Amino acid sequence: MRFFIAYLCAAVGGLLLVRNLYLIFLVLPDESSQGPVYRILFFHVPAWWTAFLAVTVAAIASILYLIRRNLRWDSIAVAATEVGLVFLLVGITLGSIWGRVAWGIWWTWDARLTSALICILLYAAYLAVRRNIDDPTQRARIAAVASLFAFCDVPIVWYSIRWWRTQHPQPMELPPDMMSVLLQNWLAIVLIVVALVIVRFEQEEAHRRIAALRFARHEVNA
Repeated sequence: MRFFIAYLCAAVGGLLLVRNLYLIFLVLPDESSQGPVYRILFFHVPAWWTAFLAVTVAAIASILYLIRRNLRWDSIAVAATEVGLVFLLVGITLGSIWGRVAWGIWWTWDARLTSALICILLYAAYLAVRRNIDDPTQRARIAAVASLFAFCDVPIVWYSIRWWRTQHPQPMELPPDMMSVLLQNWLAIVLIVVALVIVRFEQEEAHRRIAALRFARHEVNA
């Protein structure tokens, strides 16, 4: 059933994404001050929104693991984190490309970009920590704490442009037609992410079951 949901989300999300590409590149007009490069907005912003949604799911799953000690929550956390990290990288990469065209710089150590880079490093460290702990219970417990620690940086990234003066502009109100396409493209990306998280969750659960069987077999042989 879960794989059916994954396939359905991937199919609908893919079709919607293709339709959105047509709207973004062939229907919407150029922006008055930036020209065609502003179209990065329709991928840069949804990438960040999607990444924050994924790591929020990971943080909730980590809390639920610490409460219930059910390893399925740990599988959800790592699946959502891996997918979320990919979109964090997509978001910061697209932002650098857009910044190079709009501001003439690839990077600056302001509050938004620095906190975003720290966020990426924290979640990369979360995955690195998991790979170096063999015991599944200990790995899940330490990873849950690491996930919650990393999540503390998310509100800093989100509110950094309001708390400090940064190179990044303040949030702006888009015209209704652009906002509609932006939200539609975010929906397409979210559907694809749901499919990816489900698939990665199933892989993690299968890996955990195989590891448990190998451990049991080793105990019997011993």
